[in-house]
Amino acid sequence: MEINVARELAALARLTIAELRTRYAEVFGEPTTTGNRTWLVRRIAWRLQVLAEGDLSARARARAAELARDADIRLIPPKGSTAAAGPVHAGTVPKETGDARLPPPGSVITRAYKGTTVRVQVLATGFEYDGRTFPSLSAVAKAVTGSHCNGFHFFKLNKPECA
Repeated sequence: MEINVARELAALARLTIAELRTRYAEVFGEPTTTGNRTWLVRRIAWRLQVLAEGDLSARARARAAELARDADIRLIPPKGSTAAAGPVHAGTVPKETGDARLPPPGSVITRAYKGTTVRVQVLATGFEYDGRTFPSLSAVAKAVTGSHCNGFHFFKLNKPECA
């Protein structure tokens, strides 16, 4: 039986959701519960094209699987951004190319707070205060004050140095 893909695709556009589900069951051999019209039309169209013209070769499938294994997977989509996805970070970690407000690793940040001097050492992987390592300056500021506050603001690192 010859499948006229163009005619079938035109017919799909006129079907209701219930009819699309029935057509899906016919071409895939299993039912679906989705009500997403666009998804149903695309999946059915893909399957009709495969039935009419053939599927991907074994070599193409193997290459696609290889590329999928090497792809970086982003777990959290960017909010309102169309920029390329990058790795997900779980906190502020100073780096060589990090925030210009931070001193280099090994430096000590000091601040007077309620009659005591708070000393924080900048590490390559965070900040050390009172024998504990913190992922961000805000976490250190919270440990010092007991309430959340901006770490750069607390340690007065948010203003550029005057020459």
